[in-house]
Amino acid sequence: MTLELGQRAELTRTYTERDMQDFALLAGDDTDVPRSVPGPLIGGLFSYLLGVKLPGRGTNYLKQSLEFLAEAPVGEALTASVTITRLRPEKHLVDLETVCETADGSRICQGRALVYVEDVGKG
Repeated sequence: MTLELGQRAELTRTYTERDMQDFALLAGDDTDVPRSVPGPLIGGLFSYLLGVKLPGRGTNYLKQSLEFLAEAPVGEALTASVTITRLRPEKHLVDLETVCETADGSRICQGRALVYVEDVGKG
């Protein structure tokens, strides 16, 4: 795949009450079930997109920063996206903007990711 500035991938996911119960169980405290989607689950959406969709297979995560702007509602569709903002083929680096929004377009999380990709290409 040739990578290009502005290239984007997205994923929509709805987390259920059962997902929150499972998360609490995995976190070791099933008596403290989250009322909103925890940050690690939102971060996982970005991780999936980077490793599977864009840039995809062979991507190595170097840095991630996330700013949480609002609570992510349980039971509502959340759309996570990654967009290429800079390509540095000589260093095999790709910078991406990361965003997560609710169905009505309210931004709940934003940030940046830096990944290493062996074959960045010249775009």
